[in-house]
Amino acid sequence: MVSIICTLRDHTDELSGCAFSPSLLATCSADKTLRVYNTADFSELPFSPLSGHGYGVHCCCFSSCGSFLLSCSTDGSVIVWSSGTGEVVAVLQHPSRSPLRVCALALDSSLVLAGACDGTVALWDFPSKTLRRYSLTSVSEASVVACCFSPCGQFVVTGCTNGDLKLWDVDISLLHAEKDAHDLGVTCCSAAPQLEVGSLEKTVLKISYLSHLSTCIMTLLHTLTSHSAPVLSCAFSSDGDLVVSGSVDKSVAIYDAFHSVIHTLHVSAALPSPCRYVTAVALSPTKPWIATGSMDRTVNVWRIGDGDSRTGIYLAVNCLGRKLPGHSRLLVADWSEQDVQTWLREEGLEELVGNFKANNIDGPELSYLNKETAAELGIDIMTYEGKGLSAYATCLNNARV
Repeated sequence: MVSIICTLRDHTDELSGCAFSPSLLATCSADKTLRVYNTADFSELPFSPLSGHGYGVHCCCFSSCGSFLLSCSTDGSVIVWSSGTGEVVAVLQHPSRSPLRVCALALDSSLVLAGACDGTVALWDFPSKTLRRYSLTSVSEASVVACCFSPCGQFVVTGCTNGDLKLWDVDISLLHAEKDAHDLGVTCCSAAPQLEVGSLEKTVLKISYLSHLSTCIMTLLHTLTSHSAPVLSCAFSSDGDLVVSGSVDKSVAIYDAFHSVIHTLHVSAALPSPCRYVTAVALSPTKPWIATGSMDRTVNVWRIGDGDSRTGIYLAVNCLGRKLPGHSRLLVADWSEQDVQTWLREEGLEELVGNFKANNIDGPELSYLNKETAAELGIDIMTYEGKGLSAYATCLNNARV
């Protein structure tokens, strides 16, 4: 289901970030540099590495068109690079020169946001490269280590080491909502069209839904707990269907954002050489690929599914069954008995509804379905080969490997 494409070993210190554009992969490191690769063959571009920061680089991101690459550093600056030439287009300096831990660019490339260790954020107008707003009073008493723009461009989310997750207007002047999201601190956040906020701490990833019909409300949607050690990075796919996270436990978890874990990739077991903490993850907007960065100084690029760019990610997403009308925002483990029965009907398995109902099969029970447990119900999985039940059991078994 997930296979290695290549391993990049060019950085001389631990990886801190990676990002895809439609045709490029960028990585950044504590070695003060960024490296840029052509995704056609993952060869490093002639102008790479990019050197300009005085200290380690913590974060990098592309503009939506792919023409610009942004990076931020302990040196308190955001550098805007030309993706085509590697030249420095602009240097955006944080007013207090506080170390910057994270930067983000609005989807329409109108604004740049950066979070600092002193608890402040700075907002620049991207076309003119001028400072638009600087929070003279801290948005948090702790370091701002996570930030993102909502896809609609109307809101900004910030996450801090004290566990706060805050929703602001786009000018960072009005606080719409605040959550004490994580006891042990937020490490990253990401946004998607349907699921506005994903954030992480310790071993837990939480997905929230943002509603702003009349008032802005952040509602906890899922809590995902597949990791056994602190989670360091997360990312949504461009369509919002997948969530990927990397952890100190040396694994990468791939989730269907609406259902459950599709696959847990144990990087250390999948590679011939030892692996350390997974510190960065990114998904390609055009290919079924994931990039993961590690403290072992390497970047691994993985393929999801059969490698077909048209179906790869969607094959993986749909592997655990179709989304149920009215239940598409529930994890399988959260399904009621009625949800399971509705799913059976959706898959053309009406004859099994009575059996499942008699045995009180709900979402948690369905999550552990395999050939053996099905046999206990008097069901021969192979009888349903090619139908939803067989595919579901097969995918679950693969995900547990």
